[in-house]
Amino acid sequence: MTLASTIETEIVEYLYTAEKEKREVVKVTDHYPNLSFSDAYSIQQKLIERHLQDGSRCIGYKLGLTSKAKQQMMGVHEAIYGYLTDDMLSLEWEPLEYKQFIHPKAEPEIAFLIDEDLKGTNLTAEDVLRVTKYVAPAIEIIDSRYLNFKFTLTDVIADNCSSAKFLMGSKWMSPSRLDLGNLGVFMSKNGEVVQVGASAAVLGHPATSVAWAVNKLGEVNKGIKKGEIILSGAISEAISFKPGDTIHVQFSDLGSVAFSCK
Repeated sequence: MTLASTIETEIVEYLYTAEKEKREVVKVTDHYPNLSFSDAYSIQQKLIERHLQDGSRCIGYKLGLTSKAKQQMMGVHEAIYGYLTDDMLSLEWEPLEYKQFIHPKAEPEIAFLIDEDLKGTNLTAEDVLRVTKYVAPAIEIIDSRYLNFKFTLTDVIADNCSSAKFLMGSKWMSPSRLDLGNLGVFMSKNGEVVQVGASAAVLGHPATSVAWAVNKLGEVNKGIKKGEIILSGAISEAISFKPGDTIHVQFSDLGSVAFSCK
């Protein structure tokens, strides 16, 4: 049974208002415990449409739960996806204002810049690499609207996978010049290394993660388009930050990306 349209609209406005007002709310499943993944993606889609009405523009997708260890911990067998909009993109040289968030966290990612449309349900990492013009170092800022950052999987899908902001470094490279599945990553806060990881943590290879997204989108007759940005998934655990903090992520061979918070 699909979710009644009145309930769906109510949930969309609930999450939209929480994001706009920068305030925590109790998770949706506290009120609707039987919410399905299908319901959650439908809510996510309508939430994005609500932002598009405000003038935002979709520029790509982000992946979540791309770690096999995290999937096992959550009791699921696949990743999740959300949307990126143009107003989520921030610039390295402009400090992020903390007041625009609720309880933000930063995580290191590899961004894919897509040069051809790609659509289907049986595509591979090789297909993704073929249409990728560049990859770049990236940081995603996640900021769940839910109280104390606590939620179920359906809750986080509905909330557009906690999307808030993202930044990309200035070094963009062809994936053919990199051992993309084996890049080391160090994330520092205020000069102290706080997370270490490797790109293989993202479903074995970041391009495999992007291929999963294309195939999942293909199930609902969607795909990724030329010019879009895909955040392939967190390489390490996310870390929280506060005003005055600086976060720096260094990739082996792929350069770095950083931001400060005020």
